[in-house]
Amino acid sequence: MPRTVVGVVVLMLAAAIGFAFGGTVLYAYYQYRTDKLEKKVDQFVKGFETRFQKAVDDIDKEKEDAKEEVRKEIEPIKELRASGETLRSLVDKVKDSIYLVETQDEFGRAQAGSAFVVTSDAERSYLVTSLTVVKASTRKPGPAITLRKGNERIEGTLWTWHEERDLALLIVNKGSLPRVKWAAADAPPQYGERIFDVAGVGGAGGSITQGFVADVSAAGIMHDAAVTGPFAGGPILNSKAEVLGIGAPGYTPLGFTSDRVTFAPYIRAACEKILKCPAGAADAGGAGERR
Repeated sequence: MPRTVVGVVVLMLAAAIGFAFGGTVLYAYYQYRTDKLEKKVDQFVKGFETRFQKAVDDIDKEKEDAKEEVRKEIEPIKELRASGETLRSLVDKVKDSIYLVETQDEFGRAQAGSAFVVTSDAERSYLVTSLTVVKASTRKPGPAITLRKGNERIEGTLWTWHEERDLALLIVNKGSLPRVKWAAADAPPQYGERIFDVAGVGGAGGSITQGFVADVSAAGIMHDAAVTGPFAGGPILNSKAEVLGIGAPGYTPLGFTSDRVTFAPYIRAACEKILKCPAGAADAGGAGERR
């Protein structure tokens, strides 16, 4: 320790300088840390908008990817049952060619089914239906046959039939009715393919049921679409609205019936007895002329 006043003063001055130097160093360090933090904050603020937009874009991409995965997963389920939009589209394509058939059975009870145009000329049109629907008219005198579409009524005549295939041909004195196109002969339905039976009655101009192909053979198409009531005699369509067969509830090529599945004769079975089908005419969507 200094023994004189001067020594004490010098010591105090040295301490003051030391404290001042220490404070300066601390302040400089504080200022350095503050400046560094401010730079980080500035960098964060400046890049925040870019990072935020990138995060939003990444989230949107992941959301779309997730949607696509969901779509891929449910696609097989959608294939199992046609949507309402698909069914309405099919009805719209063929409704002008399909009529509700009103007649009576052998006991005088009301009988209904459907018939669809297969060919026409300037004066008459020809429609195929199920013989089951108009069977009472195979005997004379038979009940009248009326084809109805909305408020329109057309008298029909049973021209000929094919009992083994449960098919019948009706003629109406109204020409140039649009016909339903036939599926190509070399494009038979496949196992599990969706098929549709359309009736000539409904708020949209027609009604429709759907099912699946259970078997394909020389006898016809085994399927589980409804073919009773107004659907009897209606066209069996593929997803392109092309006729594959006829809804014929009385067609039993195996000699028995089932509540779950039925057979539909191929549309070209109509060429065996009830229609004359020149080569190539059927593939063009027509069926030639009546026999």
